[in-house]
Amino acid sequence: MTATLSANDARRRWIRVGTDSHAFDAYLSLPPGGTRPGTPGIVLIQEIFGVNEHIRAVADQYALDGYVVMAPDIFWREAPRIELGYTGADKERAMALYKATDPDAIVDDIALTAQALRAQIGADGRIAAVGYCFGGLLAYLSAARGLVDAAVPYYGGGIQRRLDQAGAVRVPIQFHYGEHDANIPPEAVEQVRAAMAGNPRAEVHVYPGADHGFNCWARGSYHQPSAVLAHGRALTFLAQALAQPA
Repeated sequence: MTATLSANDARRRWIRVGTDSHAFDAYLSLPPGGTRPGTPGIVLIQEIFGVNEHIRAVADQYALDGYVVMAPDIFWREAPRIELGYTGADKERAMALYKATDPDAIVDDIALTAQALRAQIGADGRIAAVGYCFGGLLAYLSAARGLVDAAVPYYGGGIQRRLDQAGAVRVPIQFHYGEHDANIPPEAVEQVRAAMAGNPRAEVHVYPGADHGFNCWARGSYHQPSAVLAHGRALTFLAQALAQPA
C-alpha cells in the first residue's frame, strides 16, 4: 500500500526533498503558529513500516508541541511512500525492506532532509533527529555524523553494534529502551550506557514493563504509561538541547 496525504491543509503535506538525481518525499508538519526564524525543527525517522499513519501522527504531535517536523521516506529507493502494518505479510515486507537498505546511504538522505528543514526554519534554527526502532539507529548515526544538534533514539536496534561511533556523538542525546525488549537485551543497553559515559549530555532511560515499540499506539506492544513518560522526557530534553543562546 502507498501513502496518501493525511491532511490537505498547508500545515501538513508531503514535499519533495533533495535534487533531481537524489530526490525523495518527506512528510512536513508545521506548528499552528507557523514558522518563524529560529523555530526548532525535528527530522522524524520512521520505523521499518514506512511513514505510515502512526508516524504522521507523531509528526503532527511534535508540530503541536511547537516544532517544524519532516519525516523522510527512507524506503524511497525500494518502495516509495509505502505504508505497512505491524503483523503478518506487512511485517515480512517491512523486514525485507529493512534488510535491503544501507543505513549509511539513508543517513545521506537525512542530511538532505536536515538541509531542507533548515531552509524552512532559517540558518539559526536548531534541529534534532528523533527516531524509532530502525529510525533510532539512524538518529544515533546522524548525531555521530554531526548532522543535527541533538538526537532522541527510541529503542534503536543495532546501536550496540555501531558503538565505534559513540565518541563522535558530541551533541545531547537521549536514549529510550523498554525493559522487556527482546531485540535489545539489557546487556546491549548497558553497552550503550558505557559507551556514552564520556558524553555528559547523554541520557539513557529504561522503562519497566515496556517492550519494543512501546511508543506506538498501533502495535500490540504499546505501553501507554511509558509512552507518556518518554514523550515528556523528550520534550524537556529537546527544549533544553535546542534552546537558542541567550
